[in-house]
Amino acid sequence: MKGNWFVFSCWIFLSMTISVQAGDFSVSSPQLAAGGKLKNEQLLNGFGCQGENISPELHWQNGPENTKSYAVTVYDPDAPTGSGWWHWVIFNIPPQTTGLAKNAGDRQAGLAPRESVQSRTDFGTAGYGGACPPQGDKVHRYIFSVYALDVEQLELDKDATAAMVGFFIGRHTIAKTQLMVNYSR
Repeated sequence: MKGNWFVFSCWIFLSMTISVQAGDFSVSSPQLAAGGKLKNEQLLNGFGCQGENISPELHWQNGPENTKSYAVTVYDPDAPTGSGWWHWVIFNIPPQTTGLAKNAGDRQAGLAPRESVQSRTDFGTAGYGGACPPQGDKVHRYIFSVYALDVEQLELDKDATAAMVGFFIGRHTIAKTQLMVNYSR
């Protein structure tokens, strides 16, 4: 009987967690179509690619009422590294924010919210780094994730690794929404 109560309690907790994350929280972009293909604008200018390295405009809606900040990441789980590839990490986005401007990933452009922090990607620098999968490799998925967090700030700076930021995002996520696009060359 005690074992069944434990299983039932875990099921109730898991159901509540899923329902929090499955609400109307959503993300979209005028430059990206879910399941579509990245354009030259979002590709890296380097590593053999000749893209424009411009982060897309993102809009999110219906974040949870108790959101204290947001974080956005772009991740390629198909990169041939054994651990994927982090293309963009931005956090400490104020809770009243509902999107990021096109090219907000260029730190010099000053288009990201003033309070936000863009930390190191797997390119070794802060800011957006476009897609550039190996020539002839399989189609890669690029996952644009927006996280609603239960803290006003992650106590990290621009030198924090994407994995470190991801750890803290994971500990403070209330809800998450994603937009996935593809690219190969």
